[in-house]
Amino acid sequence: MRPANILHLGVKELRGLLRDPVMLFLIIYAFSLAIYTAATAMPETLNKAPIAIVDEDRSQLSQRISDAFYPPHFMPPSLISLREMDARMDAGLDTFALTIPASFQRNLLAGRNPSIQLNVDATRMSQAFTGSGYIQIMVGNEISRFLQAYGADPTPPVELALRARFNPQLNKTWFGAVMKLIDNVTMLSIILTGAALLREREHGTVEHLLAMPVTPLEIMTAKVWAMGLVVLLATAGSLLLVVQGWLAVPIEGSLLLFLLGCTLHLFATTSLGIFLGTLARSMPQFGLLLMLVLLPLQILSGGTTPRESMPELVRYLMMVAPNTHFVMLAQAVLYRGAGLAVVWPQLLSLTLIGSVLFSLSLARFRTTIGTMA
Repeated sequence: MRPANILHLGVKELRGLLRDPVMLFLIIYAFSLAIYTAATAMPETLNKAPIAIVDEDRSQLSQRISDAFYPPHFMPPSLISLREMDARMDAGLDTFALTIPASFQRNLLAGRNPSIQLNVDATRMSQAFTGSGYIQIMVGNEISRFLQAYGADPTPPVELALRARFNPQLNKTWFGAVMKLIDNVTMLSIILTGAALLREREHGTVEHLLAMPVTPLEIMTAKVWAMGLVVLLATAGSLLLVVQGWLAVPIEGSLLLFLLGCTLHLFATTSLGIFLGTLARSMPQFGLLLMLVLLPLQILSGGTTPRESMPELVRYLMMVAPNTHFVMLAQAVLYRGAGLAVVWPQLLSLTLIGSVLFSLSLARFRTTIGTMA
């Protein structure tokens, strides 16, 4: 393997990429607007959730509870009767229906601990989960203030002290921006290397390379470093300009350590892109293969849902995927400020997985080159 050949072949790949406006637009969009929209589109609070209230008490406290719900979190409450509640929820008119029983205020002041019923349309999963917590807190606050005005002690016997680590504002933008960046690193690295190989096959330039004094190892290594460098530079620029600058997401750890992990991850994913490019015979076939591979990598890596909530078999299988270790490394470094002493297992895993994928891709690439020759 001659470094000069690898350098010149890599420069050729970069020149080919510069002459492809579609790929350039995809890179710029994926590391700028795509990250911004994905981060800001994640709803942080409820927005105009429909709620109905069955007020059978008609007391001062029940009126205060009704007045606590207003836009933008909730729509103005619809005051309905108990007979209307089920029909309205069946028709999908209300996500929440709060029932305040008769004599609720009297029983509360008498210390009888009355109950309020909350009916939730759980088919609207996101609103149902978030809104139930909101309603519980809002009703509890109104009851506490009411009891305090009447001289009763509203303090519960046990107070829960909540301290949110690493994201004290519970801002979903912080999470969405970094996770979208990780997903785009994987997607673009696979697409660029696979498309580069297929582009040469469709244009007939692979035959020209075979006539030159270069080896399959040099050709593949050039594609890996060239496309990996493009994605690495785009990642660094996006992290500094979009994530930290535009979205104001604080980065706790070392950017150099994250970029080191990103480099090892790109070593694995660009090799995977070469492998998929040797399996496909055209860009449409490559797109279908990409869907079969990319979606499981992103969904089951722990970036969308915690790995602890997945079946045990899936967790074991995903340990051989580079995304799993890259997500663990990125979250530890960027969110929690972890150092090399913490993330070295992920760095080692990415190195081993990348070496295996590179070897498999090289064997497949040599076979493909041999059949074309």
